Amino acid sequence: MRKNGVAVALVLATGVLGTTAVPAAAAGTARTAACPTGWGSGIKSGTGTGTAPLGNITTGRHDCFDRMVLSAPGAGEKDIGYHVQYVRRLHQDGSGRYIPVGGGAVIEVRVGAPSYDPQTGSPTYPGRVAKPLPGVDVTGYRTFRDTRFAGSFEGDTQVGLGVRTRLPFRVTQLPDRIVVDVAHSW
Repeated sequence: MRKNGVAVALVLATGVLGTTAVPAAAAGTARTAACPTGWGSGIKSGTGTGTAPLGNITTGRHDCFDRMVLSAPGAGEKDIGYHVQYVRRLHQDGSGRYIPVGGGAVIEVRVGAPSYDPQTGSPTYPGRVAKPLPGVDVTGYRTFRDTRFAGSFEGDTQVGLGVRTRLPFRVTQLPDRIVVDVAHSW
């Protein structure tokens, strides 16, 4: 009887010490991120008052989500308006032209930053309609599958983002950029 009591006490003590005194990285286990919840998959939009042109679009991978950043250098706080939503198919503003986007679902990203200088009409972003975003490679991403430039029309730039399936996303409006995060899971 004494052996069983000592064994139980040892197991309990080891369990307590193992979970509180030894960091996961030190124990050799994989790091588990606490992923945010509650983003939803409905339309997200924000107003903007600026006219700064789009300079670049980049993407990145994170523990819980894939990220797209649309930058408009020179724009101030809340200068860039946006409208982000899931669509069945991506159609170019103005012409209505269908632009195929790979993936199980398509997010249409519109930002109030033209891909040209409003004063001169000179291009500021090298995107070509219906082509993948220049310099962006989403190979190996958990959520992103494809990107397509849809063009600029009346001061807005439109991009198609192909994702694995319909997943929750959030949009963050920062000085000189709009950030779109799409979760890896619900």
